[in-house]
Amino acid sequence: MPGMLTDGGGGAIVPFSGEPGQGAPPPVRPIRHGVAPPIFRVYVSWSSGNLLQVACLRPPNQVGAGGGADEVAGRVVEVNLGGGGGSSGGTEVEEEVDEAEMRRIEYGSVPAFALLQSRKNALADAAAMSRVSSVPEQAEWWQYVLEYSKTIGNLLGNPDSPPAFTIEEPKTIIKIREKPTNLRAAWELLEIFYVDKQLEGWLPERLVDWLADFDSLLSKAENTVYSKLSNFQKKLINLQIVEDDSDYWKGLSAALSVGWLDIVVNMLRFHGSYQLDQMDNRETENGLVEAVAVLISTMPRMRPDLPVGKLGQCCKTRPDFIKAWEKWRGQVNKLECSAFWIQCGHQKTRDGLKNLLHIMMGNIKELTAATSHWIELGFEGMHHLAQKCIQLKPSSGTSGLTGLLIGILSENPEVVLAECTKSFGPWLVTHAMELLTADNDYADIMLHEERPNFGGISIEELHRLVYAQVLCSHSLTWQIAPTYLSSCLNQGLGLLEILLLKQPIQDNRLVLKTLEICRLYELENVSTNIMKISGIYHWKHGRKGTGVYWFQQARDKVRLDRIAQQLFERIGKSVTDDSFKQWEGLLELLGSDIGSAGGLEFLHRYRDFKRSLQQALDGRTVEAARRTVEFLIQLMRNPSTPQRFWLPLLHDSVELLNCKPTPLLNVAETTLLLNKLQELSMAKLRPDFSSNHLPSHALNSVRLALASNLARAILEDP
Repeated sequence: MPGMLTDGGGGAIVPFSGEPGQGAPPPVRPIRHGVAPPIFRVYVSWSSGNLLQVACLRPPNQVGAGGGADEVAGRVVEVNLGGGGGSSGGTEVEEEVDEAEMRRIEYGSVPAFALLQSRKNALADAAAMSRVSSVPEQAEWWQYVLEYSKTIGNLLGNPDSPPAFTIEEPKTIIKIREKPTNLRAAWELLEIFYVDKQLEGWLPERLVDWLADFDSLLSKAENTVYSKLSNFQKKLINLQIVEDDSDYWKGLSAALSVGWLDIVVNMLRFHGSYQLDQMDNRETENGLVEAVAVLISTMPRMRPDLPVGKLGQCCKTRPDFIKAWEKWRGQVNKLECSAFWIQCGHQKTRDGLKNLLHIMMGNIKELTAATSHWIELGFEGMHHLAQKCIQLKPSSGTSGLTGLLIGILSENPEVVLAECTKSFGPWLVTHAMELLTADNDYADIMLHEERPNFGGISIEELHRLVYAQVLCSHSLTWQIAPTYLSSCLNQGLGLLEILLLKQPIQDNRLVLKTLEICRLYELENVSTNIMKISGIYHWKHGRKGTGVYWFQQARDKVRLDRIAQQLFERIGKSVTDDSFKQWEGLLELLGSDIGSAGGLEFLHRYRDFKRSLQQALDGRTVEAARRTVEFLIQLMRNPSTPQRFWLPLLHDSVELLNCKPTPLLNVAETTLLLNKLQELSMAKLRPDFSSNHLPSHALNSVRLALASNLARAILEDP
């Protein structure tokens, strides 16, 4: 799609001016082409995937004029249309996961996906044989899906794993960990709500852990708890008295409101009352700070266990949790009504600590003021209060994670699937559908129902086909596309055959890889066609030995017979003809397995006859002559010997037939050759007879030699 550069636009290749009333302008992507102005012509064409190739050219008459020797006449650059532009400009995954990392994820997820499909098929077969319930209703199926989900989750990264060789500062609020990604955050959300049944008793605590890992991804336009703590940590280096800074107490309130107890206790230890070199008497103030820290560190938490470094009182059952919660709540109320608050002389400390107590008692006003995003508020108030939390903390914009969570909390699989498709790309959609259907009958029916408007395929198969198409568009990932195409029962195998047949056949290693895929999926017809196509390609490009090899592998008797006919045309009339020597090497390449070579079987025997005849004529030994006669009789008796070669064979053997004093052929063998000669004489009368361009007296010479040999053979016959 070529185009001329228009005037104006401030030097832009394609100037754009938004029309009023048409909404937000489209995202603009700068192109670093490195071509010196002026730009004369621009070519735009699609590349693989969502890449756009843009070629920028200078005017032909200005190339090299007035510039340096290194000045280029033009350059082609690729523009990725998938990333950028905020939430409206493609998937968020492409912004944070580079191409190499995404390829690692794609390859790593294939074994887990294939294993789960194998288990699903095995359970389906067992269910069909024993007439039990369907696959998702099996008691152990969700455990298989959970194992699959854990494998994929480990592939996406571990947010809790710190980088190697890190030295933390003494006043570190947020520990340095692996950078979180939206892909990992979305996958964990789906696992929490759809797969892991072990989380039903302590779901709020699991959501608190999720928020601790991925709070930084919730919003880029608004402050989150993570951003507040990060900004305060930058200020902390230059602060002498942290309790005098309002951001210190805001960070404490925000961290406590989302349940990050270890961070809150760690920050309380930064309070100036803990310092030993105090000028004033701050024992009461320090006692209040320590009392709040102890209450926070002993907060009851209903979960099976606590990770290393996490604070709180672990309660494994609900009765134990309620009992511990009532006792702990009484201690909080007792501290709030204590008379020691009057003796605390630091106003900000007193107000900040009381605000923390109100948050611990669940005061909605303080919780709303401390949090910045409705998800942070909703997780503290449990998921059934999500709609109320959205009203209390409306968000200016929705990201992929917030939209996904809204769909999950509203128990709407259609919204979840739409958000995954919009924000996280075909990889997540393809692999996450197994999570959606693990324990959800409605989602299972919705995804597996065959729909006429989709061409008779289901939503699940449609998304797998889309993802397989994305894999096929890249030369480094097409090899894993068959795993997903083979799982699509309606259209997958047909598209897999098309994919394999369209692979280039110039490189034998790539052909062997394609044939191995055909073997794995039992596509014998496709494998045979690929070998035939490869044989035709190599034959046309002069690599005739390689071409014949592929024809033999494909057992293509028709084309091998045609090759034999071409060889027949080029084989000479006598032993010394050079044209036969040129093709003798090809016969060597055919090997000893001539059973599948069609008409080429005759050429092997003909080659042996020529060699033996040459040795017999050169050496004039009786042994070599007898061996040559044996080859001649075998050729004349073999039905694969074309009739047009009978006369050249006999004519080349005239000298042997006239060999004296002992005849080389007995009466029966001579009679066989005379009968063949008589058939040949009758065949010459047919209009389709093929002439071998032998001398006109060749037939009479052969007949005379055979008659002479027959007479001598009769005389010597006892």
